[in-house]
Amino acid sequence: MRHSTPLFRALFVAALAAAPALASAQSYPTKPLRIIVGFTPGGGPDIIARVVAQKLGEAWKQPVTVENRLGAGSNIAAQAVASAQPDGYTLLSVSSAHAVAPAIYPKLPYDALKDFSGITLAATGPALVIVSPALNVKTMAELIALAKAQPGKLNYSSAGIGSGSHFAVELLRGQTGIDVVHVPYKGIPEALTETMAGRVQFFVSPYASAINLVKEGRAKAIAVTGTTRMPDLPDLPTVAEAVPGYKWVFWYGLLAPTKTPKPILDQLNAEIAKALKAPDVKQRFGPLGIEPVTSSGEEFDKLIAEEIASFTKIARAANIKAD
Repeated sequence: MRHSTPLFRALFVAALAAAPALASAQSYPTKPLRIIVGFTPGGGPDIIARVVAQKLGEAWKQPVTVENRLGAGSNIAAQAVASAQPDGYTLLSVSSAHAVAPAIYPKLPYDALKDFSGITLAATGPALVIVSPALNVKTMAELIALAKAQPGKLNYSSAGIGSGSHFAVELLRGQTGIDVVHVPYKGIPEALTETMAGRVQFFVSPYASAINLVKEGRAKAIAVTGTTRMPDLPDLPTVAEAVPGYKWVFWYGLLAPTKTPKPILDQLNAEIAKALKAPDVKQRFGPLGIEPVTSSGEEFDKLIAEEIASFTKIARAANIKAD
C-alpha cells in the first residue's frame, strides 16, 4: 500500500500540527496560572475564582493568582482573556453578566461565544426581593397588586443598567405586566442601601449581599427568586409561588480562550469539578446562598448561548441599552 495519497498526506500534516498541543497538554501545567475576574473582590465571580485558585494550587503545586480587572461591566476582563494565549494558563471567572453583555452592548471587542471555550459551570444562586420598610407589603402578591393599582408610581433600584438586578425585575415586568420605574445605581451596596432607607421601593439583591442584613432585621425580604425556598430562610416563599413560572438565578463559571487544547480543557474541568465537590467548599458557599454545580465545557457553552438569547429578548422588549 502506497502512503503518498492525498488523504494520507492530509492526515500526516494534521498529526504533525496536533503534536505540539498534545505534548503541551501532557505536561500541563508547568508554570503559574492566573484567573481574571471582571468584578470587585467579594462578589460571586471573585469568590469562585479564589476558591478554584486555592484548590488548583494545592493539587498542581503551581501558583494560581486571581486578578481583578474592573470596568465596562466586566468587558475589559473578558477582552483580556479573549486575546490571551490559548494555553490554559489564563482563565476567566464569569457570571451571568457575561451573557448579558451581548444583549445590551451594540459592539463588543470580543465575541462572547466564539472567543471562549467553556471549562465548567461552577455555581448557581438566587436573589432576594428586598422591599422598603416604609412599603406596606409583606408578600410578592401584595407588591404586584400595589404596583398594578399605582402604575408608574413604584421605583425599583438596581446595580446599574443591564445588571442582573435590572434584568430580574424586567423579567418580572414581562410576566406580570406591572409598570414600575427603574432607578440604577453604581453597584449593589448603593442600590440596597437606598431601598433600606426607603428612597426606592424594592430591589432584587444577590442573596449573599442581603442575607445577613435580612437575618439582622435591617432589610426586609419578601421572596427568593430561585425555584425552591432557602434553608436559611425556610419561611420565605419563592416568587414563583405568586408568579408561576418565574425564575431568576445567578450563575458562575470558568472560561478559557478559544483554541485552548481539548486535553487541557478536560484537565481543568476534572480538577475544578473535584475542587467544587469538596465538603469545605460547600460549607463556604452555603451561607452565601451559592450552590456548587459542575458541567462539561460543552454544556456550559450551550447554557451561555441560551442565556444570551434569553437576555437579548428581555433587553429588546424593555429597550435596555448600555450607557
